[in-house]
Amino acid sequence: MTSPAPDALLGAADVRELATALGVRPTKQRGQNFVIDANTVRRIVRTAQVTPEDVVVEVGPGLGSLTLALLEAADHVTAVEIDDVLAAALPATITARMPERADRFALVHSDAMHVTELPGPAPTALVANLPYNVAVPVLLHMLATFPTIDRTLVMVQSEVADRLAADPGSKVYGVPSVKANWYAEVKRAGAIGRNVFWPAPNVDSGLVSLVRRTEPIKTTASKKDVFAVVDAAFAQRRKTLRAALAGWAGSAAAAEAALVAAGVSPQARGESLTVEEFARIAEHKANQHHEKEPV
Repeated sequence: MTSPAPDALLGAADVRELATALGVRPTKQRGQNFVIDANTVRRIVRTAQVTPEDVVVEVGPGLGSLTLALLEAADHVTAVEIDDVLAAALPATITARMPERADRFALVHSDAMHVTELPGPAPTALVANLPYNVAVPVLLHMLATFPTIDRTLVMVQSEVADRLAADPGSKVYGVPSVKANWYAEVKRAGAIGRNVFWPAPNVDSGLVSLVRRTEPIKTTASKKDVFAVVDAAFAQRRKTLRAALAGWAGSAAAAEAALVAAGVSPQARGESLTVEEFARIAEHKANQHHEKEPV
């Protein structure tokens, strides 16, 4: 494999020059903050443990800073970009800066939340600088839609990184923590300073690593049923589960029955439960329904 030229990656001057040429001004609406530091994108690729066998999907490639670093390391990169101007310009940037790898790049011009299939080989890794305002829904959608994604490394707002990687009992443990944990083992994988972005955001960023579970959560409940319990538990997170799950179960008494059957205290709160415990609660509501069904 031919090594790309050492200056193939985008530096601060390159990013600004490209943006000026395209008439692009990063928008808050789309949470756009472009990475302007080549060392940072190489660090992200290293932390993601991208190998020459990997097929990487990237969401929100922007001007291509991380895309180029991924192309250096992976077998194939597919980038999903919603912005019309950025999507139109990216293939030309790849061809100009890394011509020997251009045939290993594909672009999907779409909202990542609507993507249900990707061109080329199935993705093995997701690596992305996710727009802050949609980071969690996009991450969960990609993990649900592409089960071949084994490893994920996303750069998100530091607060979101904390939530995703939180353990039960933590103050920031919530819906994102449980749902991410349904798919993967989740952990913080580093911090990113503000000065590597243009424009510099007014919040810190963090890296989150997600390694897909080799064995799915053992449960007879569907993911939809489990997530319904999670949503209900955290919609009123200050309440006990007996009260918080009353609407979901049909009554506080039915919620208590499901909780007791699942081995969970009705006085507990959602923030203390593991994803496995949420799954057990979901099973017991499902069981109640089956019992009521006519033969």
